[in-house]
Amino acid sequence: MEEILPGLYRTKVPLPGSPLRATNSYVVKGPERSLVIDTGWNREDCRGALVSGLDECGVDLNQADFFITHMHADHSGLVSTLAREGARICFGQADAEIIRSSTPEHWEKMIDSARKCGFPGEELEKAVASHPGRRYSPNTSLNFCVLKDGDTIDIGDYSFRCIETPGHTPGHICLYEPGRRIFICGDHILFDITPNITLSVEERNPLKEYLMSLDKVYDLDVELILPGHRNIFRNQKERIRELKQHHEARLAEVISILGKGRQNAYQIASQMTWDIGFKSWDSFPAAQKLFAFGEAMAHLKYLEEEGQVAWGMEEQGIVFFVTQNRKETHKWQTLT
Repeated sequence: MEEILPGLYRTKVPLPGSPLRATNSYVVKGPERSLVIDTGWNREDCRGALVSGLDECGVDLNQADFFITHMHADHSGLVSTLAREGARICFGQADAEIIRSSTPEHWEKMIDSARKCGFPGEELEKAVASHPGRRYSPNTSLNFCVLKDGDTIDIGDYSFRCIETPGHTPGHICLYEPGRRIFICGDHILFDITPNITLSVEERNPLKEYLMSLDKVYDLDVELILPGHRNIFRNQKERIRELKQHHEARLAEVISILGKGRQNAYQIASQMTWDIGFKSWDSFPAAQKLFAFGEAMAHLKYLEEEGQVAWGMEEQGIVFFVTQNRKETHKWQTLT
């Protein structure tokens, strides 16, 4: 457990086998109750690491509340195991609703959508079976305390303001402490890696939401950024500019790939640039291919709404192509 500021700690919860390596769990100690921000996967080695860190800084789980920045299992998974009776479990509304409604039918809908867009069936089954969101999620019967934009959390010497930042997930929420100029941002802004912006079956435009959310926090007076993974950093504005440039380059890359002709989303993803330590697309683990596929879909959705890309149904499924005429663009909801 690392003390960042008086009463504010970080522990790194390992994520075995994941390119993310670990989740940063932050703890704010108060005189009566403490606040645990994000938890790691719902598996025993993650639990052991986090509980050890909490013990080290003297946090009693019987007097702890939880704030979960977003629904992904590497942030929410352990909360159902750690939360004691009477604990507040704070969540953004959209993500809380998704967790409550997570059923086998949800995964079947996602599988059907991915298959229509070119993801090979056998490999898709492997990807879903090994998906951490399916294996390490929290118990879905939790009683959440739903927070919204502008709500505050006061604990000890800290007063955090909730800022809704949809994009990485629909209900992602960050915490801003103006007095200390700190920003606990989950997976909204990462320094060493780029957040995964993915589209599965939701009728939304996650990349557009994400870019708008970056603009929303750009002018915050921030000295220290506490992300959900990897290193703590400074100079938020510079990093936001880099992230926006990254997605501009990725959008241009998708257009360039489609310059070769009509292709499905799986084919497009296989040609995009990924920096996760594997030599080729064929060597990607199935779950990582699914994450990449989802990100390709998010960029295709953005380009479709901008009128630069359209899609059509062919014998092998849905294919995408560059369009010069917005009338060629189909309604996206009929795709999924």
